[in-house]
Amino acid sequence: MDTKVNYAIVGVFVLALCAIFIAGVLWLAVGSGKVKGYGLYMSVINESVAGLNVDAPVKYMGVDVGKVQQIELDPANPQEVRLLFAIEKGTPIRENTVAVLKTQGLTGIAYVELSGSTPGSPLLAAKAPDQYPRIRSKPSLNTRLENVLTSVFAKLDRTSANVDAIFDDENREEVKKILASSALVLSTIAAHRQDISSFITNAAKTADDTSRAAPQIDPMLNRISKAADAVGAMAREATLASTDARVVFADVGSGVHQFTGDTLPETERLLAELNTLLVSLRRLSEQTERNPSSLLRGRQPVPLGPGER
Repeated sequence: MDTKVNYAIVGVFVLALCAIFIAGVLWLAVGSGKVKGYGLYMSVINESVAGLNVDAPVKYMGVDVGKVQQIELDPANPQEVRLLFAIEKGTPIRENTVAVLKTQGLTGIAYVELSGSTPGSPLLAAKAPDQYPRIRSKPSLNTRLENVLTSVFAKLDRTSANVDAIFDDENREEVKKILASSALVLSTIAAHRQDISSFITNAAKTADDTSRAAPQIDPMLNRISKAADAVGAMAREATLASTDARVVFADVGSGVHQFTGDTLPETERLLAELNTLLVSLRRLSEQTERNPSSLLRGRQPVPLGPGER
């Protein structure tokens, strides 16, 4: 029985097996022979990155597109954290793309989520003095909640302080007095609830009567309006008449003045002569009554009486 081993054949077999293994590993690594290219991008975050580690995933709308390659503080501003991403080429990183720090599940494993790209926005490019294209960032949900809660608690503290200042000993006494006065008012109202009910009933009845009388009020208002128009027209006519009367009075006044100055003396002389004529006529009438024949024979001398010559 031949116990000799051919070492050359064994060596060739081992080498071939190693080559096949290495080729399989490379095929699995490059994805069926296609090598993925990566581009470097940076982002600056103004919050804590606790839980985020190197090689943490970078996702675009939930799809893995790269990894976190470097995490460091900004030497110029220690409040900022500089992140360097290795992102697959062909990922639509545009100028309006935003990076947000998120945590996955309850484990607290942090990753970076990219979102916000729109087709109309141009692709992101490096701008001086940055070495890599800078992706904008916005606060994470935890940071926003923390800011909101901080603001709410600050307002609650101020409100509590104001309430304490309002309800001091003196103001509490005033509040007690107000409550006592309110109780007195309520008890008074309760004691006169019958009167209040009657008043409300009467008010409702009055309102009902008013609503019934409303149709009659409109014609009355129309008549009043017409009467007011008539009075206005009368007033206008009276105004015109007063104007004409002033003109007539002015003419009469001038005539009276002329009559007084020119005619009155002649009238006085005429009246004096008429008075003399009336006296003569009265004498003639008396003589005719005593002696009617005197109208024919004239006036005879009166005979002398006894003892007259």
